[in-house]
Amino acid sequence: MNASIQLPVLKVKDDLQISSVDTIPVEEPLEIRLAYYDGGVYTSRNLAVTMRTPGNDIELASGFIFTEGIISHFNEIEKSEYVFAACSENKQNVIQITLDKTAVPNLSNTERNFYTTSSCGVCGKASINAIRTANIFSGKSGDKNTVNSNFFLQLPNRLIDQQKIFADTGGLHASALFNQDGRMLFVREDVGRHNALDKLIGACLIDHKIPLNNSVLLLSGRASFELVQKAAMAGITIIAAIGAPSSLAVSLAEEFGITLVGFLRDNRFNIYSADYRIKMSSHENSY
Repeated sequence: MNASIQLPVLKVKDDLQISSVDTIPVEEPLEIRLAYYDGGVYTSRNLAVTMRTPGNDIELASGFIFTEGIISHFNEIEKSEYVFAACSENKQNVIQITLDKTAVPNLSNTERNFYTTSSCGVCGKASINAIRTANIFSGKSGDKNTVNSNFFLQLPNRLIDQQKIFADTGGLHASALFNQDGRMLFVREDVGRHNALDKLIGACLIDHKIPLNNSVLLLSGRASFELVQKAAMAGITIIAAIGAPSSLAVSLAEEFGITLVGFLRDNRFNIYSADYRIKMSSHENSY
């Protein structure tokens, strides 16, 4: 499936109407299933349906079950594949992840509605405590992730340069991962901000790059509680967002010792937590 399509549109400017075409990001449902060994046989369970931009679906599903705390290591996955479903005419709208026979999935915090929207990955969670998935890298030694304040100022333009679908549609969120030298390592796009991050973390999980404690995450929009939680699950210690953080995102960042930067635009930004990882340039005194 394509990530974008062209549709007819009527453009209006200064009382003039012009028939044209517009490039629109595709939004399609993706059902995520989990197959695991239970009582001597494999059983299949529907985990969620999310509205996403087609592409990188296996990364999305893998990142989802990892950031939800259902698995803790890529080696627990035996295979990931598209499967047919009676309720779906398109095989590419259902992903099943089959776990190894020795893997025991943690399904205690998966009490969510079967459908989650593209804009909110926590819709239907039973409680705020259910979202607070254990940070499996919390307290791990070797946190040496520090960057210069000028490091952040270059990130938005580097993201825009790589957002290929956004350049065509103007309607996608992106998550990008940079190393301490400012080199972009991964970037993923989706209509849902949580899907974009799950795709990115899923790619890193499949590539055996977890934990990501020596990298910086850039979010194209705002920083929500869930995005901070997912980043924490992957061991990310520095998060920068183009938009504003929520109060709950700041609270969780403080709890996990994550450096959270917001309003990264127009050559300025705000630091909301763990500012010790950011070294100020010698000529900077204030924002």
